[in-house]
Amino acid sequence: MKSSASLLSVAAAALVLCNLPTPTDAFILAPPIPRFQQTPSYSSSTTSLSSSKEEADKLRQKAASLREQASLLESSLNRPLPPSSSQPNDNDSNSQQRKSLKNKRILITGANGRLGSMITRHLLRSHPELSEVIAAVHYIGSATTRGYGRLSYEVGAEDGIGSIGPVWSEDRDATFTFDRETMGGYNLDKLRVVEVELLNPTQVRTITENVDAIIYCATDFEGNRPRAVASLNAALLFRAVADPLKGRVEIEGVRNCLEGLKSAITDRRYRDNLAGRTSSSTGSSKGPTQFVLISCTPDAFGEFETPFGEFNGLKRQSEYIVNEFPSITHTVLQMGRYDERVEEGLEIYHEEALDDTEIVDGVVCAKKAEGGKERSIWDDGVERRINRRDAARAAVEALLDDDLENRKVQCYTYRR
Repeated sequence: MKSSASLLSVAAAALVLCNLPTPTDAFILAPPIPRFQQTPSYSSSTTSLSSSKEEADKLRQKAASLREQASLLESSLNRPLPPSSSQPNDNDSNSQQRKSLKNKRILITGANGRLGSMITRHLLRSHPELSEVIAAVHYIGSATTRGYGRLSYEVGAEDGIGSIGPVWSEDRDATFTFDRETMGGYNLDKLRVVEVELLNPTQVRTITENVDAIIYCATDFEGNRPRAVASLNAALLFRAVADPLKGRVEIEGVRNCLEGLKSAITDRRYRDNLAGRTSSSTGSSKGPTQFVLISCTPDAFGEFETPFGEFNGLKRQSEYIVNEFPSITHTVLQMGRYDERVEEGLEIYHEEALDDTEIVDGVVCAKKAEGGKERSIWDDGVERRINRRDAARAAVEALLDDDLENRKVQCYTYRR
């Protein structure tokens, strides 16, 4: 016992000499540490933040390196890479644009005919956003419906307050005053009537200046009867003198209008380039289909000879001419037989048109069925008909229909 006590005393003395607390003092002097309490470690949080920043810097450097490699690869391929899905594509807005007639000028040939006058009426009343509708008429006589009479009646120019002279008077002093209450929605202030000979390229080029689209429904045939284009009628004298065997509105008239329209579009693009204007920079929407040709189905009037060839052959020739101008967007509507007994306002159907003609000895003729039959290959025994007012509606809608662009279709509302 003495030896163990002496050892303890020696150890305690050594601790005192080293200025260290004795075991007993250590337990007494050490402050109590509360349970579940941890002292904050500022050094560890600072270290973690610095390490995160270093990782972010490394990632940015790596991304910059990848971008540099991508640009080098793109330059070596000599073609741009597709844009990232996360980045906005400037072309997306253009691809989603729809055709519009806002501030557009539309030319209608044959506007004093039955169908042309109805097209003019429908275009004016259904699209007030238009800048102008140019109604091209072939003036024949003021006293006939083939002059301005039919067009004036259709567009509602005679719906105003009228004043007529006495019956026995030879003076043509009848007048019509604009009635805002009745004629407010007719938009006649946007209608311009011009006289034109479609076989005269100079006149056609004049009326097609600054035109955005053309609806071509002029014809040398009234129904299925050819007009006397070689007669001594003063209104048709130019056609008779120019070329009595070739003066056809279905052929030369179409070509003249297409050439005039192409020239107008080229001039407008040139002016826009000089002014630094583009469709995307101005934010304008897509323009309408530039040329809508009104034709007829092969069975509309049947096959008969005219002074200038087969009727259907002439119609197909005009359709072929449209394809000679690939820079102009077009739609060819082969209308079914016009029938006013067919109910108006029916759904319009479109079918892909078949090529029912062939060229024989330089002349476009109707194809015949196999076995040498006189029946056309297109004759399927089905009658396709349409009301003229629905045909006018179809012609106007074709200006804005993307599905009909650069196509030739048959158009009708009734079949049996």
